Order: sequence, then structure tokens, then C-alpha cells
Amino acid sequence: MKFSWTYEGDEERKVRSFLQSHGVSHRMFSQMKHNGGAILVNDKQVYTSDYLKKGDVATIIMPVEQGNDLVVPDFSPIKVIYEDDHFLAVDKPYGVTTVPGHADRLHTLVNKVKGHLIDEEAEDLVPHVVTRLDRDTSGLVLLAKHRFAHAVLDQQLQDHSVEKFYTAYVSGILPDDHGIIEAPIGRLEGDFIKRTVTDDGKPSKTEYWVEQRYEKDPEHPMTRVKVQLHTGRTHQIRVHFKHIGFPLVGDDLYGGPLWYGLKRQALHAYQMAFYDPFAEETRHLQTDLPEDLLALKDIEG
Repeated sequence: MKFSWTYEGDEERKVRSFLQSHGVSHRMFSQMKHNGGAILVNDKQVYTSDYLKKGDVATIIMPVEQGNDLVVPDFSPIKVIYEDDHFLAVDKPYGVTTVPGHADRLHTLVNKVKGHLIDEEAEDLVPHVVTRLDRDTSGLVLLAKHRFAHAVLDQQLQDHSVEKFYTAYVSGILPDDHGIIEAPIGRLEGDFIKRTVTDDGKPSKTEYWVEQRYEKDPEHPMTRVKVQLHTGRTHQIRVHFKHIGFPLVGDDLYGGPLWYGLKRQALHAYQMAFYDPFAEETRHLQTDLPEDLLALKDIEG
């Protein structure tokens, strides 16, 4: 994988500094040095301590990522929402874990994406997960198809410039049409899985807008909300709505009621926007609600 930029500055600038300004990380410099990559200026190999003059073309060549043999490819189909040479966005169904772990090492989304990359005869065979979802949350997952794409999007995540929106059904009737939940989230003591609001947790911010209140059935009052994450903590939406007294429908782990035969938390990542530095434009991605949540949407309010 090769990327090039022309230096337009009037004063000389170090190669390292110029490439860093385009998102090349310290880790990527190390990978190019030790794993067969290269840094070129005007098609000649250089050191990062060398200098660029106006009009020089700096190029990086990233080494091929052959893939980890411990990640077994799963060739079952995936629902691709967007794909190019750099990024892959997938509509993940609920019940599928994003990355391999002790619960599943063979049929996660990463296994399936690796099978997809092999099917399309991709050169790089390491799926880089940019955004992930809980096993029983459905919707958009964004992956990078090479190290450089992952590095630039990871920086956007740290800057909170990747926009992520969810549809959620919470139990009870939210009184306010719009709200912001700011409460630090950390691990629940003595529990490997659950998170909770705690004074020593990480700063966490969730914003929501009410889309529909379902009040006609007094035994099953709920509210459909559009949710935007401003931080990305584990179980953030689930923990925050439990914290304010409105746990998600179907979210047994956090005390949500098991209504309407729902077999998972009523949460779907339906929209995402990020800046694509390779095309120099913002990508807007969107998915529809899956069938089990569409059934909730059609309930008479």
C-alpha cells in the first residue's frame, strides 16, 4: 500500500514532521523500518531526519499484513454497507461478537471480515476494528483495511470527531424531549462484565432526543430515542439510561424489562459520519432497523 503527498511549504521541513502531519504515527514509522516498508522522497529512499523542499513528493510504502493464523476465517456472508480500498462498514446483527475472545473465537465479525477479505483476494488480511458494538447490539461497525486507515480514524475517535447515532427503546416515559447524561462510567466491583456510574470512572457523555412515546399500554410504557455518543465507554448507553431510571427494553443485564419477546437490548447503531482523508470528504453511513426493533416501532403509541 503506497501513499504520496507533495510538500508545498516555503521553508525546509523534516520528513518525519511532514508525514506526522498527514497521520503517520510513531508505530507506523517503526513498522516501515522493521517489516519491509519504505519512505521515499521523489522516488528515492530517505531517512525521517532528512529534509523536504517545496515541490518534493514524499511517499510511504506500508508492508503487507498477511494476517494472524490464530484468527480463523469465517466465510459466511456479511452485510456490507460501504467498502473501498481503505474502509469497510458492516451492518452487524445482534448475537455476533465483534472481536474474538473467550466466548467465541471462530464466528465473530472479525472472523467473517477476514473471510470476506480472502474472498475478494485482498493483499492485506488483518481487519482493524475502528468502532465496535456489544454482542447483542446491532448496527454499523466500521473497520479499516490497513494500518494507515486505522491510524487516522483512531485519531478521529480520540478527537471525538466520529459521529455515532443509535436508536434505543427505553422502559418508561422520558419526560424531556431532549437530554444530556454526563456521568463517569467504570467497572462494577467484583463483576467482569458489568459497568456502572462511579465517581472514579471515566468521563462519559450521552445525548438523546425523544422520537416517540408509547403510553397507550400502561403495562409496557416505553420511549424511542435517538442517541448520540460523545464518548465511547463500554455499555455506555445501557449504563446511562439505567442510571437515570430508564433501562433499555430487553436489557436483562441492566434491569431492563423483557417485553414483546425481545431477546436482546433494544439498541441499534443506525448512523455514522467520519472524515475520509483519502477521498478528502465526509462519509455518511446509515442502516435500517432490524426486524425485531421494527416490530417495536410499529406498536401503537
